[in-house]
Amino acid sequence: MIELQVFDQPLCCSTGICGPEVDPVLVRFAADLQWLQRQGVTVQRVNPAQQPAVFAANTLVREELKQHGNGCLPLVVVNKSVVSRGIIPNRMQLCLWTGLPPNVLPELPVMKSGCCSEPGGSTDSTSCC
Repeated sequence: MIELQVFDQPLCCSTGICGPEVDPVLVRFAADLQWLQRQGVTVQRVNPAQQPAVFAANTLVREELKQHGNGCLPLVVVNKSVVSRGIIPNRMQLCLWTGLPPNVLPELPVMKSGCCSEPGGSTDSTSCC
């Protein structure tokens, strides 16, 4: 069984998808993690602001923070091995690390701000998503 853990930067909520300005990268990442779960991967996302005890109890995370500082967050761990530091990975990277075929389901398009849904924005779908 594949286990993927994400040790996030401190976020206001468990996914960071809240507040007045939602980061589309966080939306995509949350969707990709849900997709991984549907593929049978065990996914755990740990937010130090919400789960400080879980964060602090992990020896690997403490060592990474000691060696690399807070810049290593988000830290992505697959089967107890660090696979990524300091970036939010895309679906292709998640597939490579978990051994899933990347063509199982295409990534969801993410709307860029300033188009389609805003007054005066473009309605040309090729420039919006």
